Amino acid sequence: MRTIGRAIEGLELPAVEKISNEQAEEPFQILIATLLSARTQDATTHAASTRLFRRARTPKAMAKLSVAEIEELIFPVGFYRTKARHVKACCEMLVSDFRGEVPGTLDELVTLPGVGRKTANLVLIVGFKSHQNICVDVHVHRISNRLGWVTTSLPEETEQALYRALDRRWWPLVNLYLVTWGQNICRPVYPRCGDCAISPECPRIGVNKVGRTA
Repeated sequence: MRTIGRAIEGLELPAVEKISNEQAEEPFQILIATLLSARTQDATTHAASTRLFRRARTPKAMAKLSVAEIEELIFPVGFYRTKARHVKACCEMLVSDFRGEVPGTLDELVTLPGVGRKTANLVLIVGFKSHQNICVDVHVHRISNRLGWVTTSLPEETEQALYRALDRRWWPLVNLYLVTWGQNICRPVYPRCGDCAISPECPRIGVNKVGRTA
């Protein structure tokens, strides 16, 4: 983890991290950006989030937008129609059930429309500075298995396995490190093993000799 942490310096950061820096790590912006990010390129997520926040920066203001307005603002993120409905419903619930504030526990966060464990954990880590959570997306799931840290089939299984496999000090950093690494070096197909700082220690599980995933 130390080696990866040094190696990602200067690499393109994930969209949610950029938004976190721009929005002073405000939990609401992090929540909405993460909702928009699923199955969407980071550049598209960042642009869509920026447009949406220019129009409405609080749950109360965003809840007043129509689904059609939200769709127009976030297009072309993946599944933008479904996400627009989730964004509006999520903001309405924040206003009605949480006094317009993003809740600070995982159990409360996952009651929000469209919010699963990945989104909830990332909001807690980035927005609330939690050191008790691990956020697992497809990059973290893939690389953790590729490195042999875990042997799991689903991201939810990977999250639980990583709590046991990693020292607690790395829990809030594993998503930032592995997502950045996965987007730039340890890619799903044709990983750049020749440019990898931890290549000598990596068993390359699931990667064949020519660098393709098996």
